[in-house]
Amino acid sequence: MARILTLTLNPALDLTVEIDGLELGEVNRSNALHRHAAGKGLNVAQVLADLGHQVTVSGFLGEANPQPFEALFAQRGFTDAFIRVPGETRSNIKLAERNGRVTDLNGPGPVVDDQAQAALLARLHDIAPGHDAVVVAGSLPRGVSPEWFQALLEQLAHMGLKVALDTSGAALRAGLKTRPWLIKPNTHELTEVVGSSVETPVEQAAAAQRLLADGVANVVISQGERGVNWFAADLALQALPPTVEVASTVGAGDSLLAGLVHGLLSEQAPEHSLRTATAIAAMAVTQIGFGISDAAHLARLESGVSVRPLTEQ
Repeated sequence: MARILTLTLNPALDLTVEIDGLELGEVNRSNALHRHAAGKGLNVAQVLADLGHQVTVSGFLGEANPQPFEALFAQRGFTDAFIRVPGETRSNIKLAERNGRVTDLNGPGPVVDDQAQAALLARLHDIAPGHDAVVVAGSLPRGVSPEWFQALLEQLAHMGLKVALDTSGAALRAGLKTRPWLIKPNTHELTEVVGSSVETPVEQAAAAQRLLADGVANVVISQGERGVNWFAADLALQALPPTVEVASTVGAGDSLLAGLVHGLLSEQAPEHSLRTATAIAAMAVTQIGFGISDAAHLARLESGVSVRPLTEQ
């Protein structure tokens, strides 16, 4: 299997609260509470580890509360290359209702100064060679500019790493300038950066073709229960997920990204890669937490995924 580096510049301690339904302005009683060391890159890392890959994790971590993250790294066998910064890693509260709706309350996180940013670039210079790919996922922490983020991605690309990018807004705009190997926006995120609607397959194909012409190798557009569309050179595929009972949508996109990175690095047929990745994402929404919890369940979900060329619309 591959050696994969994941970068989570703005990780979080996720507190997921299960409730029947959110009543604004009222006392809401929870059914369960779950606490996870998380962040998009770390969520991806857990799925990649379950798929058999050797994973190095890096980014910025608050030095005041690293224990839950360090416990996760030890449990999962991750190589820890995080830069510790003053302050606490942010906390995010996720209100997961019985109908599958999730309301996010995301904390701000620590300010990452120039010294910490330089330390991360130096560490990546030392550790990144030898990895087959890097997944850069999530938002930018306070103190980190889109321009610095672009320089980070350029450094990784110059090292010969395949860069899979999952972010939004100004960070995604900056990242697109570096011609990443793979991007995975949802329709809202893609609309924001291309400046036009991408709701229909025709609109998505047009936007994807512009991105491919600019040097992006794989454009993957996630649409939740409406499935996922994947565009590459001479490739336009759609996957429709099976119907499942939704516990939480948190981590579904991260699971999809991990599955696609796995399939591409394993040189699987595109249809196979997309089917498996969509099944992993479908599994993610049935559980609270991250990773492949039941191989037999995954196989059943995979058999329920429909993959077809987008030309069959």
